[in-house]
Amino acid sequence: MPKREKRAEEAPGGPIVVWIRDDLRLDDNPALAHAAETGRPVVPLVVLDEESQGVRSLGGAHKWWLHHSLESFAASLRGIGSQLTLRRGKAEDHVLDVIEATGATSLFFNRRYDPASRGIDDAIEKALGADVAVERFTANILHEPEAVQTKSGGYYKVYTPFWKNVSETGFRDPMDPPKGLKQPDDFPKSEQLKDWDLLPTKPDWSGGIQDVWTPGEKAAQERLEHFCDELLQDYEAGRDRPFADETSQLSPRLRWGEISPFRAWHTANAYASRRKTIPDAAIRTFRRELVWRDFNYHLLYHFGRLERDNFNDRFDGFSWRRSAADLQAWQKGLTGYPIVDAGMRQLWQTGWMHNRVRMIVGSFLTKDLLIHWRDGESWFWDTLVDGDIASNTSQWQWVAGSGADAQPFFRIFNPITQSEKFDPDGAYIRSFVPELKDMPAKAIHAPWEADDEVLATAGVTLGKTYPKPLVDHGEGRRRALAAYQKVKG
Repeated sequence: MPKREKRAEEAPGGPIVVWIRDDLRLDDNPALAHAAETGRPVVPLVVLDEESQGVRSLGGAHKWWLHHSLESFAASLRGIGSQLTLRRGKAEDHVLDVIEATGATSLFFNRRYDPASRGIDDAIEKALGADVAVERFTANILHEPEAVQTKSGGYYKVYTPFWKNVSETGFRDPMDPPKGLKQPDDFPKSEQLKDWDLLPTKPDWSGGIQDVWTPGEKAAQERLEHFCDELLQDYEAGRDRPFADETSQLSPRLRWGEISPFRAWHTANAYASRRKTIPDAAIRTFRRELVWRDFNYHLLYHFGRLERDNFNDRFDGFSWRRSAADLQAWQKGLTGYPIVDAGMRQLWQTGWMHNRVRMIVGSFLTKDLLIHWRDGESWFWDTLVDGDIASNTSQWQWVAGSGADAQPFFRIFNPITQSEKFDPDGAYIRSFVPELKDMPAKAIHAPWEADDEVLATAGVTLGKTYPKPLVDHGEGRRRALAAYQKVKG
């Protein structure tokens, strides 16, 4: 970067580059809002960086969502008199180039927390030196990792005390969206979104995702309002019913920053204050879910190897199985366990899976099949529209028993009893496993236990129209516990 004569605070007319990352929104976007408040020219910039060291490439479902969310965000910017600059490649190269091309004296962005992203942000600030003022803001988690500490000064590894700590502290109110952004004399050169080829074409497998989801800030705000208006009241129980639309479905909205956790928290609180019919338990459960997301990000911040290394190193010596055939059967939803298969097919068709079912399929892979959690995490990363660098990894380690505050390895979900409890009539299974749609409710959870007449009446032939179980759950459980005995000491 060439040297500049004045720092940003000494050059009030200098443009500000606002580097947009996972915060594709106008509302409650501190970097954008503070830039707008200065009255200076603002250059919104998005860099799709899959080349810098340590950066993880996006999954296929990620790319589909990002394309449509960028379209929506660009339209929102045009609505307030601005435009979005798109670049693809190493972030440092493009950010420095845009700053030089525009004569910007400031770079604003909202904080990121994974090691690779933090390294990139720090390197760019260092490269800019004293020539360009860099300002970072809190936008995408409620509590900064440095601000939440145990009494001994460390970080929390157990969720309940973490929740108790942060639930007693406040945080900022959400910020209104800017009404307008001052344009620079010239916007920098931008790439075309269509040239990024983010959408699948040969084949186009996104039809089911497109039927279910509408990316973008407007749709995110509408979903939050619908959730608070119609679903929050029964959220404590409703969130465990996979057969019904009773979850917030905000996870992809939060992952891409189409809505902020501050807005979600305050909107839910506002509804609870106005409507006395919303139980305290329901609003508390929703708040805990938002804070659980913070907890995962704090773990990632303090234990940067979370994506690849066991948080509990006892599992470094665990004897995972390698079975390409079993892994593929799980991925395709052909395990012979209807609740597992329904979840995996929901994932493939819609890019999303109900959280209760995520726990069931995760337990089945890591314990019944004894396949490494990294294989499951990798598949979820590629197929989830909400695949999140902190939550996805943390939750896979949680269900495998190797994570922080993890479910004990010896607590192994029984897919049959889980199915009977959370999908008692089999409605969820029938939605995604149509070959079992005529099975009676009592038999649909374990069709191999049904008598021949029931199967024949339902048109089910085990091993032909629907697979036999990959593994007997009892045998799989015993095998998993035997493997665990070798490392639990």
